Amino acid sequence: MTLRDLNQLREKLDTINVQLLEILSERARISQEIGEEKEKQGVPEFDPIREKYMLDVLVANNKGPFDDKTIRHLFKQIFQASLNLQQEEHKKHLLVSRNTQKENTIINLGNISVGGGKPVMIAGPCSVESYGQVRQVAAALKAAGITVMRGGAYKPRTSPYDFQGLGKEGLKILKEVGTEFGLKTISEIVDPSHIEMACNYIDVIQIGARNMQNFELLKAAGDVRTPVLLKRGLAGTIEEFLHAAEYIVSRGNTQVMLIERGIRTYEKATRNTLDISAVPILKQESHLPVLVDVTHSTGRKDIMAPCAKAALAAGADGVMVEVHPEPSTALSDAAQQLNFEEFKRFYTEVKQSGLLNE
Repeated sequence: MTLRDLNQLREKLDTINVQLLEILSERARISQEIGEEKEKQGVPEFDPIREKYMLDVLVANNKGPFDDKTIRHLFKQIFQASLNLQQEEHKKHLLVSRNTQKENTIINLGNISVGGGKPVMIAGPCSVESYGQVRQVAAALKAAGITVMRGGAYKPRTSPYDFQGLGKEGLKILKEVGTEFGLKTISEIVDPSHIEMACNYIDVIQIGARNMQNFELLKAAGDVRTPVLLKRGLAGTIEEFLHAAEYIVSRGNTQVMLIERGIRTYEKATRNTLDISAVPILKQESHLPVLVDVTHSTGRKDIMAPCAKAALAAGADGVMVEVHPEPSTALSDAAQQLNFEEFKRFYTEVKQSGLLNE
């Protein structure tokens, strides 16, 4: 074979490459149309039966020189690329996506704005244990300049024998104390049937990590117009997290805040692993406010302040931390709650960083 013959073959190959590209591009466009139709019908994007059928047809028509195994491998790559394209298109159309809404969603809690550029500090006890306990915390928070208080009235616990919260009575305590001290209140709701009732007592409904994919609860939260603080699940991916938020927003409640609270990994040095990278990723991909819970993510008092500063430096719209009058006697999360003096040092350190924009 001469050099001229080789060049001619290469030219043929170049021509075929371009033809293949045109065919693959046309296939991709059809795949996008199929993806749009599947989304309308609520059909799963991946259909293993359909993929097997297509591969079997290709193998039956294979005349070589590629063997059947190679044909299956090559076309599986093409199928996967098409599926990825469908998924990317789907993400672009999510209501919570930055592609759908460029400007940041700002949640207004009275005169407090979350997501408006000035980060907020949220603090309070893990569990509402009594009127006196909550009032003590509220007084300390008010004196420190905190305007939003958290407190668990319903407590989904790992063990069924642990303290489960005071329920509706806890919500009543939050409302009474919050009104007295002029604080906005946040509490977790775990039962869809309690959502409407809770709206009469608290300013923000929290959906906890264990309920991130409790779809009936998400729907119920979407049917009201009370702001929602949605926590990332123990092993929830960012994509799953955003889709959970989509459940709420798609029902009409656009007042949703996301909160990173650490994910479960093999690391034992902290209670969970704080995924700081989730903050800028969520801010890029979604227009919803993003906060970070430094208590549940670390479980360590000695590193909460550095982690809070890291969260704010990464772009978080706020930080949540647990505070209790006497952590050693707390009915839940005793080891990780800050007492008043510890909170004062924590808050001072975070404010001195300049990241709270106060």
